[in-house]
Amino acid sequence: MATATAAPIDVLGDVMRERARAEAREVVAMLHFRDVESARIDNSGESPMRRLVERGAIALAIGEAMGFSEGQVQHRLSFADTVRDQSPTTWEAFVEGRIDLARVREIGHAIDQLKRTESVHRLDARVVEFAETHTVAELRDWLKRFVRRVEADLAIERAEAELANRHVTTRHEDDSTGFLGARLASHELAAIADRLRREARRPADPGDERTVAQREADLLVAWLLDDEAAAGVVDANIGVTVDADVLAGANPGFAESTDGSWAVPAEWIAAVIASGSTFWHRILIDPVTDDVLAHEYLGRFAPDVLAVALRFLHGTCQGPGCMVPAERCDIDHRVPWPHGPTRGDNLGPLCRRHHGYKGHGLLRWTTQP
Repeated sequence: MATATAAPIDVLGDVMRERARAEAREVVAMLHFRDVESARIDNSGESPMRRLVERGAIALAIGEAMGFSEGQVQHRLSFADTVRDQSPTTWEAFVEGRIDLARVREIGHAIDQLKRTESVHRLDARVVEFAETHTVAELRDWLKRFVRRVEADLAIERAEAELANRHVTTRHEDDSTGFLGARLASHELAAIADRLRREARRPADPGDERTVAQREADLLVAWLLDDEAAAGVVDANIGVTVDADVLAGANPGFAESTDGSWAVPAEWIAAVIASGSTFWHRILIDPVTDDVLAHEYLGRFAPDVLAVALRFLHGTCQGPGCMVPAERCDIDHRVPWPHGPTRGDNLGPLCRRHHGYKGHGLLRWTTQP
């Protein structure tokens, strides 16, 4: 992934690294003060209650000196301790200014989810290379996938426990309105969102001045309260990726949404497949060229089946760091047509903004593997 740049843009990279190094110095100073104060308090000879109170006031002292709340100080010290003690490669990159505090925070939170020492070592060996070249949002999604895959059995246990807590919440608020919420399995939530989005964006009747958001709210009420209205629900169109051995039940694992925003244990999706109530695409990819469907089309516009395959394959816009879902993107030629073929390895999703940048020569776009 690359953008067209001029030499002066390098200054911004230098500034970013300087800022990251400054953040590292700030955190190192906070940790040093906390450690020195803790040692002093432990050796002070004061009563246990006095020592407990003084240790509790360390975060307050740091916050007063740096303009942070106690909660902010405790949060930073917590994930900084985790990364410094368990991921030396990440900590070294942070001190050198190669990754910033936001990325260190995400890595620290991922380490807290991992329960096995070997899993943490695997993360430490791989994460910096990805963190240096991707946005915080991309790193967050990568870390979610890493945790799910490296400790799939434990992640499935957490998912099953959370599903047991599924519920619906209603709350009445001021001005005669209220809030309706539900904790559901992610694939069911995605199906609901897809159905609402599709139905609400159908051509409106003449004189219907409701916004799309208002139409979605009205549809939800109708579906919940009126059986006849529910009969008009459209089928959901949701893409997930599942490793073949996981789908076959040979290994524990997850079905991951194509845009990386959610994942569920593969057996939950297998149960949906077994019900026979859904239609599934199987996407084949050429192992050498990564060409989707390994077929070339002669026209400019990709047929629907290829467009669906590409959206499921890539998940999001292929602009640098863009997380717009592929279903809301154009299918664009990497090498413009007619010089570039209408073929899976030359096509991919670009949101309208990045598509426009590419059209004006401001973006050199390529699909990600």
